[in-house]
Parts: sequence; C-alpha cells; structure tokens
Amino acid sequence: MKLPRRKFLRLTAGAAALPAVSRFAWAESYPTRPVRWIVGYAAGGGNDITARLIAQWLTERLGQPFLIENRPGAGTNIAAEVVVNAPPDGYTLFFANVANAVNATLYEKLNFDFIRDITPVAGIILVPNIMAVSPLVPAKTVPEFIAYAKANPGRVNMASAGIGTTGHLAGELFQMMAGVNVVHVPYRGNAPALSDLLGGQVEFMFASAPSTIEYVKTGKLRALAVTTTKRSEALADVPTVAEFLPGFEASSWYGIGAPKNTPAEIVEKLNKEVNAGLADAAMKARFVGLGGIAIAGSPADFGKLIADETEKWGKVVRAANIKAQ
Repeated sequence: MKLPRRKFLRLTAGAAALPAVSRFAWAESYPTRPVRWIVGYAAGGGNDITARLIAQWLTERLGQPFLIENRPGAGTNIAAEVVVNAPPDGYTLFFANVANAVNATLYEKLNFDFIRDITPVAGIILVPNIMAVSPLVPAKTVPEFIAYAKANPGRVNMASAGIGTTGHLAGELFQMMAGVNVVHVPYRGNAPALSDLLGGQVEFMFASAPSTIEYVKTGKLRALAVTTTKRSEALADVPTVAEFLPGFEASSWYGIGAPKNTPAEIVEKLNKEVNAGLADAAMKARFVGLGGIAIAGSPADFGKLIADETEKWGKVVRAANIKAQ
C-alpha cells in the first residue's frame, strides 16, 4: 500500500521528533533514583560542608537522595577521574573547585582534560581564603606582616594543606606581589596545618573561610585579610589583601560538574535548582556564615570561571615552578 506523500511526510516528521520528546520527558522526570555526588576531599572540610548543604537542598527539591561520596587523594584527580568515566546520565556528579583549575598545569600527565571532559553544571559559592597568623606573630596588619617577613627573609613559615592547594597558590602569589621570601611547609590536609598554626609551630597560612572562621571569631587566630576582591560579609572588619596589594585575588570556588555529554535538559534542571537554593534566604544565611558569596549564573558562566581560573593559576604554577609530589 502506497501512502500519500503528505501523510508520509507527517509520519516521518513525527518519528524524527520522538527522540527529542523522549529526552525532554526523561529530563522532566529526572531524577528517578539516588544521585551520587563525588567530592575529592575527606568529610568535614569546607568542600564537604558546602556539598552537603546543596545536596540536602537538591534532595528536598527533587525528591531523590543526593548522596555525598568522599574520594580524597591526588588533589581531587581520583574523584575527577571517577566522574569522567561515569555514564553521562546525570546520576554521577562532581564537586568542582579551584583545585581542578590548578591541576591542569600542576600535573604533567592526567588521564583526562578537565575542561574537555567535565560539563559545567552550576557555580555554588565563592569563598575567601583568610590570611591567618598565629597570635605569636607580632604583625596585626598586612603591611606590618610584609615588613616582618622582609626583616626575616627565609625564616617565616607558611603552612598549607598541600602542594598545589589554593592556600599554597595564594601564598605564592602573595610572595610575588609583596616581594617577600617565606618557607612553604606543606601538610597532608587543612586540619593538620591549622593544628600547627594554632600551636604556633608555623606562623601563617591562607586557609579557606569555612575551616578557619570560628578560630578567628574566638581569637585563637588573627585574620589579617581575606583574599576576595571585596570584604566578606561574615568578617566585615577584616580588609582584603587587595587593599594593600592591588589586583590580588585568590579565592576558593565550589560548583557542580558532570560527565561530558550529559543531556543539556538535565544540566539546566540542576542549574535551576542550585540557583534557587542560592536565592533562598535560609540557605543564603548558611553560606554567609561560612564566609561564602553566591556565584549562581548559567552553566556557561561557570564554564567561563573554570577556564579563566585555569589560565590564571597556570601562570602562577609556571612562574613559581611548582611541581606535584
């Protein structure tokens, strides 16, 4: 039986539209089962705290558990590789942060290209590092600290959570811009570095606000400055480093990534829900308490941030000749 041409074209067009309709319907119902969110850090730090806050929000909004899976090691590269090799179906997400931008240059050989292999989903918050000093250090301002470091070249110890971490890179940038020479003491994580800073074994460090802010508020550490271009709402009396070294900026940022080729409809749905969380008064207050500033924006905006940060920190890594260990 031969179909009339008009009917044949109508049926053909309908068949061609089926995949698009199917994808849309799939995205509308997403998620239908638990979603795992891979975090490249141990539980309890600023990254983990932020991820769990957003995971709780997404769980309540989308009706399925968003389960945090901590996979620390190799500067988040182990976690990133898990996600890169996961099915692009929206059920495996990645907690992206500034370490991923640094690692692109810090590590000579990676089994993935972060910008190529991870789809940006949503920026969450920008978090200042706090330039914190032991109370034993006489300096009470950034200019006083610079003078102190210049008077003691090669004898002032700077702790960090490890080589290539945000705190380490912030310290390297500070040395370049302030013209000082300090000794970098890398630790295996933020907690032991802060422990020695609190004990006076090291003199200063650039540490994320969520991990440090309570020590500052209780007077156990002295905050000289924050590393964002604007003052933190949570520490309004603390100046920025840029007020003394114009152009200085070395913040941590957190966001969500997914395997490449994750359907755009799912990416947009997650982005919309994250942005709704960042606009929620109660959620916003929680992040402000951690010193965080909402990023929000589109997936493309988050992708641009990742690209810009990769270029910026690549220059610092090369200039300071930093090598992963």
